[in-house]
Amino acid sequence: MYPSVKEVTPSDNYILSVVFDNGEKGHLDMKPILDFGIFQRIRDYDAFKRVRVSFDTIEWDCGVDLDPEYVYARCMTSKAT
Repeated sequence: MYPSVKEVTPSDNYILSVVFDNGEKGHLDMKPILDFGIFQRIRDYDAFKRVRVSFDTIEWDCGVDLDPEYVYARCMTSKAT
């Protein structure tokens, strides 16, 4: 079972700061996926900044959301580098 997203804060350069319900924190770099499919909707930085927590994951008001397991895995991978 993966931890749920508790807080998300957009930062400069399309980085999300994420806090999980188990106390872990990480950063999620969204730049690598902004040119693909539905994620093009959040290339506009104003749209990107409208991120929020929804249930156990992250979503934007334009209909984009992320799988919570992906969020956790990518945040934890970025901590190791």
